[in-house]
Parts: sequence; structure tokens; C-alpha cells
Amino acid sequence: MSAKRPPRRGPPTSKPAQRTKRKGTTTGASEEGAGAGRRQRPAAPSSPLAGERVQRLIARAGVASRRKAEELITARRVKINGRVAELGDRALPGDDVRVDGKQLHVSDDHVTYVLNKPAGYVTTARDERGRATVFDLLPPTPGLHSVGRLDRESEGLLVLTTDGDLTLRLTHPRYELEKEYRVWTKQGRVDPAALKRLLGGVELEDGHAAAKSARPAPGGAYVVLTEGRKREVRRLFKALGYSVERLVRVRAGGLKLGDLAVGGFRELTPKELRALGYNPDERS
Repeated sequence: MSAKRPPRRGPPTSKPAQRTKRKGTTTGASEEGAGAGRRQRPAAPSSPLAGERVQRLIARAGVASRRKAEELITARRVKINGRVAELGDRALPGDDVRVDGKQLHVSDDHVTYVLNKPAGYVTTARDERGRATVFDLLPPTPGLHSVGRLDRESEGLLVLTTDGDLTLRLTHPRYELEKEYRVWTKQGRVDPAALKRLLGGVELEDGHAAAKSARPAPGGAYVVLTEGRKREVRRLFKALGYSVERLVRVRAGGLKLGDLAVGGFRELTPKELRALGYNPDERS
């Protein structure tokens, strides 16, 4: 009996998988001179999960929160190796990631301050009208940004950090971080019946809003919120018929303002970060 011949192999039915183009992390070579004559790096192995999402990388660099980073990407202000980034893009070690033309630098050595903000200071890094900013009260620190805001007339506890993951933890609505405010009104002590209305909620121009807790105090009240809409406390009391004359944030989560001097600041300890519900060793 003759041996069987092996079956004939036909042409391949599909092309071999192509390697995916590398997508962008930080601190790579400068954009300038990235064109002709430069040797291209080999593409990374194809993997939909390779690298780190660019918006998270931007947040870790302290440039903006993840939500703001997504807005930067959508506005085409972020580039990876000279290419405009898109939502969903990832970055690999050694890639050149830039925001508004500035190269991104990520460090795991973050700093977080608590400041007793005085009235008369804005919380932006630069003010186009030349007004004083809270950053004038702090040492120059690359990547430092405020976590949330207090309006110019408001005072009290303000956290500033270079850690984008902390910013997300303190500002994302799903975490419902408590913020407590001491309010003084033109009308004086707020009637308990009016404060009870706050617990049930009132309608503002941007939707329904309610306090988590509220109690009367000499000259006004204490109120606790878990969201951070623009000038929300002032608008809530206005809806009750009260005019806020002074507003001081006295607590955020388990972190209290205490006896920190007006205009003074200090660096937060790991224990205080945990009081905010954040463990830097367990970043998401």
C-alpha cells in the first residue's frame, strides 16, 4: 500500500495580523527634530490594553483632573509623538505626550497642601484681570492645582495638590465628599424651618439642590453639602431669602480647617490624606 500524500496547502486565507502603532507616555524626545533622519522605534506588540490612558496620565502629572483632561483631548490640545490624541488613546513609557505644546512629566512624588484661603483671592493659577490668586500664597510647584474652588469672596479650607488621582477622589460626584461651611447672613441666625427646607431641597436655575445637613448658628448657620456647583451655598441661602455676608469652608471629609491661620498653609500628612478617603499607595 502506498503512503498517502499530505493534503495540498492552498494560499493563506487571511493576512498576518498587523502590529498596532504605538500610542503615547511622557517624557520622550522633543517634538522638534522628530521628522526626517530620525530612526523610528519598533512598534509595540498589539494589545488593546497596552500603556496607560492619556487622560489618567495627564491627571497623574497634575495638569488637570481626569474629566478636564478628557476635555483637553476633545479640544485637540493633546498630542502623542506629534499626533493629535483622541479619547481612548493610551501612552507607553518613553512616548512624548504634550498638552498645549508642553511636554508632560509624571512623578510619583506628589505634594498636597491645605490652605486657609483669605477673602479676595481667586483659585485660578493665572487671572486675566490681574487679581491675586491663591498660588501667590504658596511656593512655586510644577503641576500644583486646586481641588475644587472657592469663589473670590469665600474663605477657608482649600486643598491644592500635584496628584491627579487625589483630585479625582475629592471631586467626582460618585464619592460624595462632604464639605461643611460656616455661613453668616445679613439677617442673622437662620430659622430652623428654613434650614429644614434645605434638607428637602430647593430648585436653583441649574436644577434641584439639597443640603446633607444643616443647623442654626449665631449670626447664620452651618451647612454640609456633597456636591460643588458654582456659588451653590450662596444660591441656596438666597432661595431661602437670606443674603450671605461671609462664607467659610471649615471641613472637607475628615479634614478640618482647625486653627490654621488665615493665608497659612501646610503639607498634608498620610493620615490626613486617609481622612479624605484617599490612600496614595492604592491609586486606581
